[in-house]
Amino acid sequence: MVNDQDYVAIFHSIHRVLRAEQLLKQQKAEFLLIPVPRQLTSDCGLALRIAPPHLAAVFAVLVAADLLPAELYQLRSGEYAAVAAESVAGSAGTA
Repeated sequence: MVNDQDYVAIFHSIHRVLRAEQLLKQQKAEFLLIPVPRQLTSDCGLALRIAPPHLAAVFAVLVAADLLPAELYQLRSGEYAAVAAESVAGSAGTA
């Protein structure tokens, strides 16, 4: 389940999402591996759910590994809004 304001990071291959999961677990980052929500599409079928307080830390790990998600969304009042992963990555890189 995705809570309001949570982020959903989608990778376009199972290998990339599983690599992201492995790296994030090693760094003890707060995230959850979930099925891609029905409203969103992905060939991979899996995504990362990230609560807003943990977004910068998660992206710092992903940026360091050159493993940005292909798509990033935030759930806002029941609707998924696209977020530019690059802008989050830029903020995480300076945090």
